[in-house]
Order: sequence, then structure tokens, then C-alpha cells
Amino acid sequence: MAQSNESSQKSSAINLVFVGFIAVAIIFAAYTNKMEAVTKASFESAKTAVGIAIELIGVMALWLGLVRVLEAGGLMYTIAKYLKPLMVRLFPDVPETHPAMGAIILNISANMLGLGNAATPFGIKAMVELNKINPLKGTATNAMCLFLAINTSSVTLLPLNVIGIRAAANSQNPAAIWIPTLIATLCSTLVGVSVASWLGRRSKKLETTPLEESNSISDADNLEIESEKIEGEGEAEEYEEPDYSHLLYPAGTASKLFAWLFILGFLGSWVYGVINAGNLAGFFNQDFLSHWLMPALILLIIAYGVGRGVKVYEAVTEGAKQGFGIAISIIPFLVAILVAMGMFRASGAMDVIAKVLNPITSLIQLPAEVLPMALIRPLSGGGASGIMTELVQDAPDSYSAFVASTMMGSTETTFYVLAVYFGAVGITRIRHALVAALLADATGLIAACFLSSIFFNL
Repeated sequence: MAQSNESSQKSSAINLVFVGFIAVAIIFAAYTNKMEAVTKASFESAKTAVGIAIELIGVMALWLGLVRVLEAGGLMYTIAKYLKPLMVRLFPDVPETHPAMGAIILNISANMLGLGNAATPFGIKAMVELNKINPLKGTATNAMCLFLAINTSSVTLLPLNVIGIRAAANSQNPAAIWIPTLIATLCSTLVGVSVASWLGRRSKKLETTPLEESNSISDADNLEIESEKIEGEGEAEEYEEPDYSHLLYPAGTASKLFAWLFILGFLGSWVYGVINAGNLAGFFNQDFLSHWLMPALILLIIAYGVGRGVKVYEAVTEGAKQGFGIAISIIPFLVAILVAMGMFRASGAMDVIAKVLNPITSLIQLPAEVLPMALIRPLSGGGASGIMTELVQDAPDSYSAFVASTMMGSTETTFYVLAVYFGAVGITRIRHALVAALLADATGLIAACFLSSIFFNL
């Protein structure tokens, strides 16, 4: 028991990261006379965090409302049933028909299409559902860690936002980054899933290690053992399958007809847009990928609801009620991590790290002007996007712009994702999620550089 108490008092990984950023930033700023910049950054970052949360309220309300339409119509359970073999293998601790399965699939699907605004509410919904079967509140389960690793590995079929930025900068081939981005994200996802799964299995195996044979186990391993023991002793919180009968009405032929008319009408407008643009490729690259895909997704969800007999308006407003509470609950976690990152960048420590690593990064053909983006990407999506956008606008068809674009589409803002998703359900002990996420991110970064050197001249 004494060992358990001692282990439970160990600092979490996110705590060490937070303290490290703050301490290094202040000490470094003291030596470089940048204390004023660090002070300003601390206040500005705090304001930014609250602003992000407030802006997220509307997005959360919209997409959680649309998620409720899919839930009421039964799509999540249908998708989960077809993907049951894969999901059961990846998430053995999650019941096959649990709502978390459907939310996880929708989150991954949105990320694959590059729809970050849609993916975040789906991801938070998945974390909320996973937390319902979490026997140890405040501690991440293996399923949560694996889900975060998949998110931060950022598997992407269509990097829509990046392609849109390249198209706006008049790149000769804005979609040229598609194949290298896809391959890089597949590599990062494979690493993220493998590491998270291995660490999850390892912690369970350590649980059964005899006491006399466990003297060589490190304190960190002991922490994992105690966590798994507690999880094994507790009973998972029972969940009740939600009743959406109040959101349904008998769907007759008319409802299904209207649903198909919506879809056919949209397809007709797509053909009309192609005709006006003069060619399919130009319309697809400049309009559809940048502006049409998100409205198309919303229309498909509404059409599905109508066809399934869902009271769409009632479902959207009911699901949207969750948005405000979840967005507000994220504020403390966003403030903490964004302030730490803002101070670290303002102190100049990030620039020094970039100079020190430059000889090493040149080996993987990472241009010096792209290195700051590579370092900032896990910390700040906005900062990384700003650097990439500047590089693309200055020279849209340069090698640096190509590498930055590929990297942007194949990596993720790891610490932001951890703060938002875990913060939404009050997880403070993240276990091996950070390790798996950072290794996946590093794999995506290296793969992006390697693949860019191959595909740039093709």
C-alpha cells in the first residue's frame, strides 16, 4: 500500500511538460533580456485560450447537434457494426455497441477528409463516451490513449485546408502534396497505434509480474502497474443505451423521397459548377476542396436524418446544448498549455533550439526556414499554419513550401489535442498518451521530409 501511495503521488507527464516550458521560458528570458516579451505573451496567450474556447462554443453546438441527428438515426451503430472486426481489435476494452465506437469512427472519418472543425466535436464526444466506462475517473484508459494517438497521428486522405491555401497562392499544382501527405500520415498512424497498443499491453503484463521478480521495474512502470490494478478492482460504470424515440417519427416514402431529392439536387449543382468552371480539375481544386465539402457533409447528415425519420431541428437543438458546457470546461486546460507555449516561444528558447538542431535536420532534408514550423507544430496549430502560409505565399512552388505543406497535412498539434480532449472529461493523468502521440508526430515529420524530397521533382 505504501508503494501505491508513493506511486500515485508521482508527477504526470503533462505536469512535467507544463513546468518545464514555464521554467525554461522564464530563466531563458532572464538571461536574454526578454522578460517583457514573456510577460506580454503570458497575458496574450491566456486571452487567446479563452477566445478559442468561446469560438469553439458555436462550432461545438453545431456539430454536436448534427451528431445527435446521426445518433438518433442509428448511423453510429450501423457504422460500428460494419467496422466491428477492426474496432474490436483496436479497442478491446470498449463494448461493441457502445456509442463511443460510432463517435470514434466519425472523428477519424472527419480527420481523414481534413475537416478539423468537424473532427473536434466528434473527438470530444468520443472522449465523453469513453469516460462513461472509465473505472478510474481522472486517469486515461488504454482506449483513450490509443484514440489520442490515432488523432495526433493525423491520418489524412484529403488535406483540404492545405490544398486550399496552396490554391489561393496560385500554386501550379496545389494538390501535389496529396500523395506524400497520405503516405506520411499512414506511417505516423502505424507508429502511433503500434506504440499505444504496445504500451497498453505492457502495463497489463506488468500487473501480473510476481513481486519477487519486479525489483528491477522502474517507478514509472510501478505507476502503470498500480493504475491497472485499480482499474482491475473497479467495476466499469454501466451505460444505458440512449433512447431517441422522442426524436423520431415514422419515415414513409415521402421522407425518403425528400432525402434523395436533397442529394440529387446537390449533385446537380456540382455538375453545374463544373460546367461554369470549364473543367473538373479546376473546380475540384479551387472550389470543391476549399468551400464545398463542409456544406456537403452538413447536407448529407440532414438528408440522412430526413430519410431515417429524425426530427432534425429538435435533434440539432438537443445535441447543441452540450456544446456550451463542454467548451467552457476546456478553458482551464487551454489556458495552462497555451500560456506555457506562448512564454516558451517569446523567450527565444525556440529559436535557439532551431539553430542547434539545424545541422541534424539538414540530414533529413528539412530546410532551415521550415524548421521553426516543425518545432511549433506540436504546440500551436495557428503558429505552424502562419509559418506555412507565409512560405507558400512567398514562393508557392518552392521546395520549402512543398515540405511545409506536406508537414502541415501529416502532423498534428499534439499538446492542443491532449489539452482539449482530456480537458473535456477532466483527465489529468494521461499515462502513455503523450509518448505515443509525440512518436507518431515525429514519424509524420520525418516521413514528410523524406517523401517531399522524392515527390517534389516528379
